[in-house]
Amino acid sequence: MKFISFNLAVFFALVVTACSVKNKPVKVTFEGPFYEQKWALEELNPELPSDWESFEYLTFEMNSSTTQRFELKLYDAEGMRRIRVHPFQGAWVRASVPLYRFKKMNTQGTTLSSTFQAGLPGCWINFHQGPFGSISNVDSLGMAMVLPIGSPTLEIRNVRLTMVAEDTIFSPIPLVDEFGQWIPAEWPGKAKTIDDLKAAWSEEENELQTGGYNFSKYGGFLGTKAKATGFFRVEKIDDKWWFVDPEGYLFFSIGSTGIGTGGSFSRIEGREYIYTAFPPEELGQSDRRVGRAAFYTWNLQRRFGNDWYQKWMDLTISRMDRWGLNTIANWSDATLGGSQRKPYVANIRGWGTNSRTMGMPDIYAPDYASSIDAAAARQCAPRKDDPYLLGYFIGNEPVWPGRELELVDIILEGDETPMQAALKKFLSEGDTRERRVEFVYDTYMKFVSIVNSAIKKHDPNHLNLGLRFGGSAHDGIIKASKDAFDVFSINVYGYSINPTLLQRINDLSGLPIVIGEFHFGTPGRGLAPGLAQTKNQEERGVAYRYYVENAAAHPALIGTHWFQWLDQPSTGRNDGEDYNIGMIDVKDQPYKEFLEAAKETHKRLFDVHSGKITPVTRKALRQ
Repeated sequence: MKFISFNLAVFFALVVTACSVKNKPVKVTFEGPFYEQKWALEELNPELPSDWESFEYLTFEMNSSTTQRFELKLYDAEGMRRIRVHPFQGAWVRASVPLYRFKKMNTQGTTLSSTFQAGLPGCWINFHQGPFGSISNVDSLGMAMVLPIGSPTLEIRNVRLTMVAEDTIFSPIPLVDEFGQWIPAEWPGKAKTIDDLKAAWSEEENELQTGGYNFSKYGGFLGTKAKATGFFRVEKIDDKWWFVDPEGYLFFSIGSTGIGTGGSFSRIEGREYIYTAFPPEELGQSDRRVGRAAFYTWNLQRRFGNDWYQKWMDLTISRMDRWGLNTIANWSDATLGGSQRKPYVANIRGWGTNSRTMGMPDIYAPDYASSIDAAAARQCAPRKDDPYLLGYFIGNEPVWPGRELELVDIILEGDETPMQAALKKFLSEGDTRERRVEFVYDTYMKFVSIVNSAIKKHDPNHLNLGLRFGGSAHDGIIKASKDAFDVFSINVYGYSINPTLLQRINDLSGLPIVIGEFHFGTPGRGLAPGLAQTKNQEERGVAYRYYVENAAAHPALIGTHWFQWLDQPSTGRNDGEDYNIGMIDVKDQPYKEFLEAAKETHKRLFDVHSGKITPVTRKALRQ
């Protein structure tokens, strides 16, 4: 792969740094459960105006000792404006934050992550939290952090308003070594040489053995029995919901998303100088991955040689056996899922979701039903006889729930479409807030009905696992899903799931429930702690046990799927996320402390869900 000279990059960075250090940085140390430092504009730069409306970017340089996110707050006469910044660890970077992100909540995108976050060269930002509004009378700027670990520091300098983005990374350079590790950070087990990696891989291989979970061929619980149909199904037995595996054994789905070899692809364009080396081109250039670095795949090649893929599949199945995982969950390698070695879910698409209408497809288009039928035929018919298929997810975290009135405005203000015509006709009979919301839910109900009918037409044997809603579920969504789904799926990031939420879903839909995503992380190794932070790796395991066992204690909950199998890249995936949320790291080494805890919970899940034993009570330390 072609990249600029390392020495030239270093020279450029040092020149820029030398030009900027004349402005003394301001420094904040974050301590306590919540800490905020606030500066008047003149303290940061006497030339900063108060009216920021005519500028495009807030540009500043920063160096953070941690990957923990901080809140960047603008204090305007009309109110506070806020976004979140996820910094690199131990590196000076320049960030240009688009000012329009402070002014209005974004509506462009089909999923929550695509709508509310974006990667910059030296950090990434999240802009869903608000509040939003005018920035015409700004008087001060604040930096705040929730639950800082270890009194982290943040230095800020050269705060300016600019018309163009000036993002760059200064020093130290490079930041990422040949194994994909973050150079400025140190931690136990960090590989210094290939011999270090080989020794760690050999140690794990010597320990791999079946974990003794009393699982059937398909991962159901031996010693239980219900009707066998040859495919997965759901059944309520003694007031508790279960999956039932193809042989008739009761089954609780314990899985991880993202089980694959491509999850650590790093964006490199324009940042070539921060890497010490690049993987061979054949490992990073295919389809949409051109210009991305596949460090995890490179480490697999180092471990297994050129036939690394088949050996990776064998190792992955062995790991799942040892760790008590019985489901290859969403976003995972399709070949692994179709290998008939573990139950898997299929994430199917092609429903016409539209980023301009917050993910809502135009179901009123004349050819919509026929296009859905074709998509279902293409994806479902080849799988209809596969006993290892748990079921289908048909979507992920749509944006519009809770923002129905915004969606209606977008449709009315947009291009002429069949959906706009249908909306105008509906509102001609009465245009009220309630009727606008009613139109959205009527549209959603028709959407899931059309999709489910097409799926069942081409595959009557498998379950519709639903849409994987993000965080919460409105009553209208739950009720509209009742007759379309076999299982209601929801992604809940937090330290536990509110039993009231689970009960409301079950009461309104009558359906069993699967948690499609959750995770815990900790800052360090150049990686951020994710959406639910814990103090260290041991506490990740404590958090996992508490979350999964207390969720499984609810009679309607029949599965929990971890997000995700592999850490995200330290320089960020496409949208910037760089979370320490893997069961394994970029070097293909397991997080032992976390997994030992998870294994204990997996051995207890049948008894917890059956009500024979109570879930664990210890909660994880977050700070």
